[in-house]
Amino acid sequence: MTKNTSKTLFLFMLMLSTMLVMSSNNWLSMWMGLEMNMMAFIPMIMKSKNNFSSESSMMYFLIQSMGSMILLLTVSTNSLIMMSPVMMNESAMTLMTISLLIKMGIAPFHMWMPEIMEKMNWNSCLLLMTWQKLAPMFIMTNIIKENQWITINMMMSTVMGAIGGMNQTSLRKILAYSSISHSSWMLACMKFESYTWIMYFMVYSTITAMLTMTFNKKSMFYINQMNNMTNTTSEKMLMMTTMLSMGGMPPFMGFIPKWLAIQSMINANMIMTMTVMILSNMITLFYYLRMITPMMLMSSITNKWTQKKSSPMTSMMMLNLTLPTVLALTLN
Repeated sequence: MTKNTSKTLFLFMLMLSTMLVMSSNNWLSMWMGLEMNMMAFIPMIMKSKNNFSSESSMMYFLIQSMGSMILLLTVSTNSLIMMSPVMMNESAMTLMTISLLIKMGIAPFHMWMPEIMEKMNWNSCLLLMTWQKLAPMFIMTNIIKENQWITINMMMSTVMGAIGGMNQTSLRKILAYSSISHSSWMLACMKFESYTWIMYFMVYSTITAMLTMTFNKKSMFYINQMNNMTNTTSEKMLMMTTMLSMGGMPPFMGFIPKWLAIQSMINANMIMTMTVMILSNMITLFYYLRMITPMMLMSSITNKWTQKKSSPMTSMMMLNLTLPTVLALTLN
């Protein structure tokens, strides 16, 4: 009972701190919300009570503290109170961008994220890849329009996320590099289409939750474990469509936000940026295909007595992955 109460308390604090950041109109309140968010997340990392969780929580604390110090230093030295990018000079804008990139794990400040995720359980990984990005993203919306260097970070993140995940065998590291790549697409939506990134974040969070819950249920952490991951054809199809949707392959759900981001970059005449990001995304698709290949190759030798009747929920999830894109392409 005590364990569940403390978990509920930290989850409530995690949500409350993010809401504080989203509703604030001054930098100090945002900084306070980020600190509350960090202090609520660290106990959730440590709940496994092993050396790996202790190490990951300490690494997370040090990295986030560094980002918070830079943010507070920028606010205090430039006498920034109200949330207005007009009041910032170029150096303050650069320092604040660096602090937020550190907190989100976006290139070139991304190396901590795969290493920390490798030592976490799947529930903590899910929170780190989704909810923990929300507060810094909302802060970034206030300064990204005035920032001239963020386009370079976007291209670097897609390239690093693609190359970094190619030679990995750990599913957690692969999803970490994928998260780095997806973060750059969210920044692209934010830079050129303002609040389109919220739809991207919701789609990405949904697909990531489906993957991590499946991996957690099957206790899977490495690619070679995917041979024995599923027993039914429908489950194999669901996992394959989820992986392809995560990579942004049409006509799956994950393609819609990337499609909107590409249209935004074309309208803004950012052809070079768009080309780099699309080519990097093709590399990202490669390691998703590498993950689902064992399932496709092993499907023919599955024992008949191990096959189970697929549930209606599985069919509904498969429909949800494909139907939105089909409708969007039809109505466009």
